[in-house]
Amino acid sequence: MCGIAGWIEKDCVMAERGAALKRMSETLERRGPDENGTYINGDTTLIHRRLVVIDRENGKQPMSARHGDATYVIVYNGELYNSAALREELKADGFHFRGHSDTEVVLKTFIKYGVHCGEKLNGIFAFAVFNTRDRSLFLCRDKIGVKPLFYYEYQNGLLFGSEIKALLASGIVKPQIDEQGLNEIFFLGPARTPGFGVFKGVFELNPGECAVYHNGRLTRKTYFSIEAREHTDNEAQTIEKTRWLLTDAVQRQLVSDVPLCMLLSGGLDSSVIVKVASLYNREHKLGKPNTYSVEYRDNAQYFQTSKFQPNRDYEYIKLMSKNAGTRHTEVILDNTLLADALYESVEARDLPGYVDVDSSLLLFCREIKKDYTVALSGECADELFGGYPWYFNKEILFEDCFPWSRSQEIRRFILKDGVLPRGEEYVRQRYLDTVQSAPKLKSDSPENARMREMFYLNFYWFMQCLLERKDRCSMFSGLEVRVPFCDYRLAEYAYNMPWEFKAWGGREKGIVRKAFSDLLPEEIAWRKKSPYPKTHNPVYFEECAKRVKMILQKKNTLTELLDKQAVERIIENPDSITEPWYGQLMKAPQILAYIIELDYWFEKYKVEIVS
Repeated sequence: MCGIAGWIEKDCVMAERGAALKRMSETLERRGPDENGTYINGDTTLIHRRLVVIDRENGKQPMSARHGDATYVIVYNGELYNSAALREELKADGFHFRGHSDTEVVLKTFIKYGVHCGEKLNGIFAFAVFNTRDRSLFLCRDKIGVKPLFYYEYQNGLLFGSEIKALLASGIVKPQIDEQGLNEIFFLGPARTPGFGVFKGVFELNPGECAVYHNGRLTRKTYFSIEAREHTDNEAQTIEKTRWLLTDAVQRQLVSDVPLCMLLSGGLDSSVIVKVASLYNREHKLGKPNTYSVEYRDNAQYFQTSKFQPNRDYEYIKLMSKNAGTRHTEVILDNTLLADALYESVEARDLPGYVDVDSSLLLFCREIKKDYTVALSGECADELFGGYPWYFNKEILFEDCFPWSRSQEIRRFILKDGVLPRGEEYVRQRYLDTVQSAPKLKSDSPENARMREMFYLNFYWFMQCLLERKDRCSMFSGLEVRVPFCDYRLAEYAYNMPWEFKAWGGREKGIVRKAFSDLLPEEIAWRKKSPYPKTHNPVYFEECAKRVKMILQKKNTLTELLDKQAVERIIENPDSITEPWYGQLMKAPQILAYIIELDYWFEKYKVEIVS
């Protein structure tokens, strides 16, 4: 994985903007700590920061290739999982390769297929290609949206980058936020409207989108989207194909020239990946897989069961590690350091985020990076295969709202009267825009039609939030995390799978459970879903409360928006928070942590509220 950025401005001499270009490059150093490169051609600059995973010598970037009367220059961030097949196809058409890097395959795929190249790629990526002949720039983001690509268009110019901080470093993009951005932060956060970058004028290519910038104009195009089709496989065929698609996705993602490990929670999703990898390693005599899990200091002492988190992970992790024959490492996180890392989490995301779920992942990845450069993780199975409780509660399922944030009451509660009066209306419109865009078939039953809407909601909102978290918090330490469930073929298949197949046996992710039941211990295959572990230690709440009390004593942009007494009531009576802020587990400690992140974000980024 890497970090990319670029800048085009008509009639500008980019060589004269060395200081700004250097700043932009430095913001991405954590994404690419191994190498860096800059390409300058008149009014155009491409910037690259590299994390070496495959073909160190022949994968240097920016990379160029001559074809016909043009030279094409690429900066690329990602991994391609059909690289070998594409390389052979391109060789048959007369293309030559000097190495085995994905970058060279992507560049030559673009040279052959032009703006349709994204359709040929299976992987996680964001890249830009500059054509020296017509001086056009092509941008492309992967089909699922695993890798980020932000941009800012202004008169006669365009900036793009893997992270918002690269755009801000140019000096052109101002850290400004208007009412729409504030609604995103306070009423949707940590989620974001697809394609919207919160800062004024900052946008992001959506999953499956590409764009061409030519003659001062950016034109966006969707090259991939989930479509509604008849599911023609019977139950047995559906089970078999689900198993094949996921197994193939995992095996494709085990390719690496650097050390690779896997994250293991003891749940179904990570266990499937670990077991498939274990069998692959055994077949290819690659040795024992290496796995990692995360826990919090003294968590066992304070753990409280709930319908969302019925049991601890430890015994299941131990069982699965033994079954797959892995070398396992448990990372124990300190609760005070977990609160300290909230600030770095904001720097990683450039926005307030998933609070301790972010900061714990950031610390977890930092430990993994000491020994590994690549990891595989089980994200996104829940979104594709109906893993969340809201799929099985008919009252919530057909409720006309985002299921992970059903009420805006707590969000309204912490704001002063009159602040963001249209916040609830803003959320409502975002919800309607999404469900109305979900493709359906006339033959869909009411339940299957709603399940398509729920898939779209989860795919373009909840899942994107988790993918953003995974990308930023891992790449902050230069760790590449791959997500096999995000194979676009699996997403397409899952979208059109009838609910009675997907929820086989009446269980969340039932089809995945059935498909791999003969490979996994029964206790793992049929274990009730348990979310990413959070801390139950009261030390964490105390740390957050202490810091929020200090924030409330300030007079700054944030405190001018907050209802001080309302926030103090949360500190004094945390059990009064019954509905989560977001998801399943963001209760009082996490609301306080979100306020901490908001305060740091406003001050660190010098955010200015504008009309």
